[in-house]
Amino acid sequence: MNQPEAARCLLCKKPKCSLFGCPVHTPVPECMALYREGRLEEAGRILFENNPLTSITSLICNWDRFCLGHCVLNARNEPVRWYAIEQEISGNYLTQCHLTRDEAPAGKTVAIVGTGPAGIAAAIWLYKKGFDITLFDANPRLGGVLRYGIPSFRLDKKYVDEFERIIQEAGIPFEGGKKLGRDIDVPTLSERFDAVFLATGAEEAMRLHIPGEDRKNVIKALDYLKDPSSFDLGAKVIVIGGGNVAMDSCRTAVRSGAETWVYYRKTFENMPANPREVEEAKADGVRFQVFQAPVEVVDGGVIFRDCENVTDPETGRISTRIIEGTDHFVTCDTLIPAISERPELAVFGDVQPAQENRWPVAGERNRLAFSDPSIDNVFTAGDFILGPKTVVEAVASTKVAVEGILAYFAK
Repeated sequence: MNQPEAARCLLCKKPKCSLFGCPVHTPVPECMALYREGRLEEAGRILFENNPLTSITSLICNWDRFCLGHCVLNARNEPVRWYAIEQEISGNYLTQCHLTRDEAPAGKTVAIVGTGPAGIAAAIWLYKKGFDITLFDANPRLGGVLRYGIPSFRLDKKYVDEFERIIQEAGIPFEGGKKLGRDIDVPTLSERFDAVFLATGAEEAMRLHIPGEDRKNVIKALDYLKDPSSFDLGAKVIVIGGGNVAMDSCRTAVRSGAETWVYYRKTFENMPANPREVEEAKADGVRFQVFQAPVEVVDGGVIFRDCENVTDPETGRISTRIIEGTDHFVTCDTLIPAISERPELAVFGDVQPAQENRWPVAGERNRLAFSDPSIDNVFTAGDFILGPKTVVEAVASTKVAVEGILAYFAK
C-alpha cells in the first residue's frame, strides 16, 4: 500500500499533474481521494474509463515529463509518486475487469486495424458505446507493440494477456495474421464497415542511407525486438540511435550476453529517449559513445565520423555537424539501427491518404482524407500520425479519433 505517499498529495483544485502534465488528463485528485478512503475499485473504474491502458501507462510512462514533472511539490524536490499509486489501483482493477456496454447497441460496425495501445483503447471505448467491433492485426495475437515491441523486463506480458482476455470475453472478433495491403485493404474495409480505425503504428524503419546497411549483420530494431531469441548477435553489438526503441534494443541485447554499445550523433541532453531509460541502460552495462555518426558498414564493423554541436550566432539554434576527416573504424558483429520509424504507406497501394513529407495528415478529429473521395469514414491515431511516441500519447490521440467516429455517426 502507498498510503503514506498518497497522504502527501495536496489534492490541488487545479492539478497541474492532470491538467498540464498528463496527455489523457488523468483525474489524479479524485482518484487519490478515493484511494485514501480505501475505495480502490471505484478509483480503478474511473481510471480505466478515462484511460483503458492505465495499468500499462503507469508502468512505462515518462513520469518526469508528465505527472511527476508537473507536481507542485517539485518546488521542494519532493513530487508525489502518483504513478506508483495508479499502478496499485489499476493493476488490481485490470484483473477484475469485464466489459459492459454503457449504451444500447448502435447497430453500427467499426473495423479496427492494429491492436497496439491505440487499437485496444478504441476497441474498449467503442464497444462500451454500443458499436460492433472487429479487430484485425498482422500479428497472430493481440497487443501490437505491447506484446511484440516492448521488452518483458519493462512490461510484463501478463498485462497484455489481461487485455486479450477482456476482448475475448466481450465477444469482440479478432482476426490475426491479417496485414494491411496484403490480406485486407482500406477500400474494402470502408465498404464493409460503417467506420474504419487505423492504428497500424509506425513500423517502417528509417534507413541510415550509408553504404553497407543492407548487409546480413545489420538488423532492424523492430525486427529484433519482435523476436530477440531468433538472432545470433555475436560478441559485440552496436545500436545506433537515442530514442526509446534504441534503449529497448540495447537493453535487450546486453541481456543476451553481448558487449553492447549505443552510438549517437548528438549528446545525452539531445536524446529523445526517457532519461530514466538511458540511466537504466547504463546500469544494465550498456556503454555509450556520443557525437558519432555512421558513414559505412564494412567487414568486421562500422566506420564512424565525429560530430559536434554548432550554435547559430544569430538565432541561437543548435545543430549537429559531421566533422570531415575524422573517420575511424569500430569493430562489431551486429549493427542495430534504431534511428526512427514511420508509417508504411506502401500498404495503401493506389488509394493513398493525404500526407506531408511521407507522413499521413489527419484532419479534424483524426479523420483521414484519401485519394478516393468516396472513402470518408476512416479515422486514425497513435504512432501512425504521431510517430514513435509514448503509449499515453497514443491513447490521448485515440480519444480524439473516437470522438470523431461518434460525431461522424451523429450527422
